[in-house]
Amino acid sequence: MLISEYLALRNKISVTTGNGIAGENLPQVSETEQGESFAEALQNKIEEKQGIEFSKHAIQRLSERSIDVTEGDTLERLNKAVEIAADKGSSDALVLVGQNAFVVSVKNNKVVTAIAQEELKGSIFTKIDSTVII
Repeated sequence: MLISEYLALRNKISVTTGNGIAGENLPQVSETEQGESFAEALQNKIEEKQGIEFSKHAIQRLSERSIDVTEGDTLERLNKAVEIAADKGSSDALVLVGQNAFVVSVKNNKVVTAIAQEELKGSIFTKIDSTVII
């Protein structure tokens, strides 16, 4: 969430700390009066996120190496692999999808680079903590 989004949401959400004077009646604000609840705002932000993103470097590598992630179910499989890696607590993963490999920052939900099958032989992948074959 960007700071500007946080500041916009901050004014819509009422917070009660529980530190009021005993017996003090706090005014009750209905959810419709305060706008959407924090949970709804969070869920909306999550739903806006439509899968994995690609860094500029990864986009350049996809182009150079003629890797088309839009054909078949590559993107769907890549998203699923990142979801699996995140569930296991991974931070940076090597994801093997079909004939291609992708280095993904799981915590940022972003593909860092892409490697075509022809370049995989003899490759060494560093700074990863997991591999997902999907």
